[in-house]
Amino acid sequence: MTIKAILMGAACSFVIAPAAMAERGSDGHLNIIYWQAPSTMNNYLSGGTKEMDAASMVLEPLARYDETGAIVPWLVDEVPTVANGGVSEDLKTITWKISEGITWSDGTALTSADVKFTWEYCTNPDGGCANSNYYEDVVSVDTPDALTAVVTFGVPKPFPYGPFVGGNTNIIQAAQFAECVGAKAQECTTENFNPIGTGPFMVDEFRPNDVITFKANPNYRDPNKPSFATVTFKGGGDATAAGRSVLETGEFDYAWNLQLAPDVLSNMEAAGKGKVISGYGSSVERIMVNLTDVRPEAGDERGTVAKPHPFLTDIKVRKALSMAIDRGLLTEIGYGATGKPTCNVLPAPAIYASSANDACLVQDIAGANALLDEAGYARGGDGIRAKDGVKLSVLYQTSTNAVRQDYQALVKQWWGELGVEVELRNISASVFFGSDPGSNDTFQKFFADVEMYTNNFSGTDPESYMGGWKCDQAPTPDNQWQGNNMPRFCTEAYDALVAEMAVTGDIDKRIMLAKAMNDTLMQAYVMLPITHRSDVSARSNTLEGVRMNVWDTETWNVADWTRAK
Repeated sequence: MTIKAILMGAACSFVIAPAAMAERGSDGHLNIIYWQAPSTMNNYLSGGTKEMDAASMVLEPLARYDETGAIVPWLVDEVPTVANGGVSEDLKTITWKISEGITWSDGTALTSADVKFTWEYCTNPDGGCANSNYYEDVVSVDTPDALTAVVTFGVPKPFPYGPFVGGNTNIIQAAQFAECVGAKAQECTTENFNPIGTGPFMVDEFRPNDVITFKANPNYRDPNKPSFATVTFKGGGDATAAGRSVLETGEFDYAWNLQLAPDVLSNMEAAGKGKVISGYGSSVERIMVNLTDVRPEAGDERGTVAKPHPFLTDIKVRKALSMAIDRGLLTEIGYGATGKPTCNVLPAPAIYASSANDACLVQDIAGANALLDEAGYARGGDGIRAKDGVKLSVLYQTSTNAVRQDYQALVKQWWGELGVEVELRNISASVFFGSDPGSNDTFQKFFADVEMYTNNFSGTDPESYMGGWKCDQAPTPDNQWQGNNMPRFCTEAYDALVAEMAVTGDIDKRIMLAKAMNDTLMQAYVMLPITHRSDVSARSNTLEGVRMNVWDTETWNVADWTRAK
């Protein structure tokens, strides 16, 4: 769907076919396993998908994306557009009308004050909000009445659906989080682990990096939902064990992110207990390159732009590292038919996929070596290249996972052929994708030279996602090491592209700008995309109502999940 079609009111509401009525809680218990365990229930304090999916059981946005990528109303009766008067003609305001009768799980009413507070919470400069890029250009949120929230942008916003749309921008309760603003955000353990929500479930017990137990929200707006009375959301372990628990043993009903070799998945599914479900969205496995010095001797400036990296600031080194990678082989080994080699961090939706970087699909070890020779990095007696006394020696970190460790081993071999010394490190996924600003092992703090993981974005418009690599999105001590710009990349030209897209309505121009941003990042080699991954999960044969969604959260419609009779 084009930007114009959305704004003019096309396909902005949906109707679900009526299902057999069931009493709330009548299907008993639901078992979900995420082998990467959530570290918080407040996804504003973590950039991890596991936190977003767990939070989606409890917290909700005003609107979200369905499994087709269409924007659908959630806590409102309709999605605002120019045609229905919800978006102003000058595209500077969007007015949300909250549906009547929606309450929080504590029985109090959801109001526009909660919407306004959520914006204030995430945009507080001391709060370390991981999703602040979704509130770009918002200058105010006004509340003319209890059910109306008017979002005003400082510029005309042809795509005004960044704030409060999708699983990244849930509404949090003002009364609960009133004392958790700014620097206090990370300190509010009770609130962050047990948020009051409008969703179908509420937290019963939260054990960080382990397990969450939920119970049905007695004040949920649909009296017949959820059909499950309780949920166990188990975290930890590995993808293999998670897959087996659904597909082979039937111990769990749903397993997320089965990052496993294709033959392994096929053998598991053959046991007959469940089905593998998948879909291509925007997920890309990539290697991020750190442009800052992460050595301990950098002191308080460690990992900040004040201390540039001793050699990864040289684009010839970064390009050589990219040229040495055989993306096709890695993808074939790791994902088979559920992956595609890619040279773009923005490979989807297809209209935004650039062809300008396709040379990376061909491995070129000889060319990479020639480039390092040209850059003046000479091999020493130990075969490791150095320049001005600085060795090309990198710490390469990722989360613990068999596919990722296979990727690491091969990349280390190829980089070794360039004369680059590589130390491999894998970290428990629960820690690596965790939200603890005091930990040196999180992917956002990035105290390594390169790191590898997958990321994606909500919805089908990439404006907020590509805005994640603006200068002010770099994680720093001042923002509690939150943010999306892990390489600490910063140029005025890139920021200008983001600003231009924010005010551009023509879809062809938006496509051009999105590709230009992608190409800027790719041709700076600050991130090295490897595989465009299909999102792969599994459900038991007895679990119905699951609608795999690559554009929002996988638990987006958990209120509709039922047990087969």
